[in-house]
Amino acid sequence: LGGIAGTGIGASLVQLRSASSGREAPPPPPETFGPYQKKGQETSGVIAMIDLLVADLDKEMQEAEVSEKDSQADYEKMMEDAAAKRAADSKLITEKASAKASTEEELQTEKEKMAGTAKEHMATLEFISALHGE
Repeated sequence: LGGIAGTGIGASLVQLRSASSGREAPPPPPETFGPYQKKGQETSGVIAMIDLLVADLDKEMQEAEVSEKDSQADYEKMMEDAAAKRAADSKLITEKASAKASTEEELQTEKEKMAGTAKEHMATLEFISALHGE
């Protein structure tokens, strides 16, 4: 077969025209940005802005830490107050339950006393009725 990699396609490197035949050299490329200059002031402005952002972030983090410590202290105080209030409420409930039981006991005693007094009163009325009936 022959050709390139046995494909049968022949390769031919023939120069049809020379570069210097009838053509002139291309013009120089147009100037774009001029010669290289170090960007000192522009770069320092960006760095200063980044430094400012870092400083702001540090300040916000410190404020957040202080705020968190204050909040933690407030939370602990609130929990202590709540525990004290629960203890006081529990004691108050116990006292009120005791007072209620005592009052109910007194009520029962008074009801029994009243029943006894009512029987006594009825007996007295019957006795007086019997006296008047004679």
